Amino acid sequence: MELSDTRRSRGYGKPPWKFTGSALYQLHLVKAETARAFIPKEFRLVEAFGYTLGGFFLASYDDSPAGVFDELVVIAGIVWNPPTSCAWAAKVLVNSYEACDHGRKDVGLPSQVARFSKRITPVSRRPENQRNGLLNVLSVGAYSPKDQMDLQVSEINDHSALDVCRINLTTIVPALKVDKWSSPVIRMSLPSFSGRTEYNPNLLKYSCQIECRVRLVRPAKVSMLSHALRDDNDQTSRSRGSDPLDLMSEEFMANVQDPSVLVMLSKPILALEFRSLKMHVEAPILVTW
Repeated sequence: MELSDTRRSRGYGKPPWKFTGSALYQLHLVKAETARAFIPKEFRLVEAFGYTLGGFFLASYDDSPAGVFDELVVIAGIVWNPPTSCAWAAKVLVNSYEACDHGRKDVGLPSQVARFSKRITPVSRRPENQRNGLLNVLSVGAYSPKDQMDLQVSEINDHSALDVCRINLTTIVPALKVDKWSSPVIRMSLPSFSGRTEYNPNLLKYSCQIECRVRLVRPAKVSMLSHALRDDNDQTSRSRGSDPLDLMSEEFMANVQDPSVLVMLSKPILALEFRSLKMHVEAPILVTW
């Protein structure tokens, strides 16, 4: 497997492309057969006992080449790329047409335009003077950990909208009793593969260089509304925020309109909140076999 520069930039300007904001990075145990549906046959899935490591990256950027926007990256799983491994995105949802176009054409991502609808239901409010990471960046104002906050993500196709999932962010509170944001600044690199899409058939590899403060939080709960199924007769919302690892039935999986939601509904094992996020995305390089 060989790599070469793609030299793409388009409307985003010269790479690396810089983003700031905050995010929730949640890791799930994803059934291997679910992940393989999204991953090119050339790659070997990193798996154990029939599962791989996937999940989602929910970010709200307050500054980027496309301005302010929200992003949900559904990570199908991890593929082997000696001597390391890389993530593969099943779907990327953004509420910015410019970011969608850039993701599709320049980075080879399966990007779609989406609506991010936020709803707060106050339960028990107390004054909160300090900013609270992702919740403030999502423009929800003062926040109490007992508030019910739901984020509903709907994919926009032409003049219609398809509900993808609902994410309950009430649980974005520390998992451990430590001083708020006492963690030091950390730096990490998140390599990923992309491409093989309608808009970019090439196989690409790119890397995100991240600097942020991280804290462990309780996993957010993900659910799917009944009308996100092909047959919604007497169906109810499905949630995998705290359920045991009971695999979804074949009948249910066959009725899901958007297969990527099966990744979101899988078992969460770890959730990290990124605050003071600074992310540099390198220009993708072409992968040849």
